Amino acid sequence: MADTATRTMIRTQGRRAHAAFGGRRSSGTRHPLVATAMVLPLAALLVVVFGGWDAVVTQASSVGVMLGR
Repeated sequence: MADTATRTMIRTQGRRAHAAFGGRRSSGTRHPLVATAMVLPLAALLVVVFGGWDAVVTQASSVGVMLGR
């Protein structure tokens, strides 16, 4: 069986070190507009690089239909 106590202790020490240097703890939630602002530049880059505007529109339409919109 794995030695989980050692891994837990190492993770806890890492968190303490991060907090000691002024790091704040992540709550695990992010505002949807912030998440969108983070994703859109990458999505635009992928559309340009792969030339998949038609595929993006088709997939977005399919997701919209699946969600009932």
